[in-house]
Amino acid sequence: MQYKEMLDKIASGNGFIAALDQSGGSTPKALKGYGIEESAYSGDEEMFGRIHQMRSRIISSPVFTGDKVIGAILFERTMDGEVGGKPTPAALIEKGVVPFIKIDKGLEDEANGVQMMKPMPELDTLLARAKSLGVFGTKERSVINSANAEGIAAIVAQQFEVGKQVLAAGLMPMLEPEINIKSTTRAECDTIMRDEILKQLDALPEGTQVMLKLSIPAVAGTHDALVDHPKVLRVVALSGGYSRPDACAELAKNRGMIASFSRALLEELRAQMSDAEFDASLGAAIDEIFAASTQKSLATA
Repeated sequence: MQYKEMLDKIASGNGFIAALDQSGGSTPKALKGYGIEESAYSGDEEMFGRIHQMRSRIISSPVFTGDKVIGAILFERTMDGEVGGKPTPAALIEKGVVPFIKIDKGLEDEANGVQMMKPMPELDTLLARAKSLGVFGTKERSVINSANAEGIAAIVAQQFEVGKQVLAAGLMPMLEPEINIKSTTRAECDTIMRDEILKQLDALPEGTQVMLKLSIPAVAGTHDALVDHPKVLRVVALSGGYSRPDACAELAKNRGMIASFSRALLEELRAQMSDAEFDASLGAAIDEIFAASTQKSLATA
């Protein structure tokens, strides 16, 4: 797929985006969920080797194709690795799956109810390497914990600032100001964030587009204005700690939003499974998430 084909697939393709980008502190938890205890590996290299084996198994599975999985977000080490003897982005593209790369370097301590992204001094170098490998877009995460208008405005501004740097490098930014679904002011966070995003979108040059990766809103339909905005290529949803059935039920209430799930996609996969068991479990998860992304139950909203 060339860039235009990837753009069209992400803009209008039926399906969802797999988030295969667990990194750093979340890797041991992801491996434990996969059935690999910390005692089974020693040091970061072995740990990242194990998680790459898991991701390779997922990407190599016959059920993981561009028919239902239109994109996949990779951790930097995964992007630089290989699947089936090919660079990971090339292996995805061969299966009709558009590759993205996680670019953030983690979160700052909470201030004003939010956690901003840490500095990314080597971002331009990473973006150039990603583009050379055929990667289409990026993803960057920060977190909103409470309805502090000043904090939310700052976090959205930072997301767009980094997004413009990504656009300048010829890649598509996926902005992810995640709202903590356990926040006691979640619905208020949703509306403040949406309105700040709309301000930033309106300030972008005509013809510019970004993607948004957002928590599923507390009130269905809250993000309709973002879905409809001409400067938004696609709005995708994170599972945010929901179980897969709950995440899918909530997602299905929101028109125009497709999934970009991580834990909710992988939660039933185990290293000890036979290939047939693994493929059956992954296939069932893909089908359920695909349905929530493409078949909406708006009457229940």
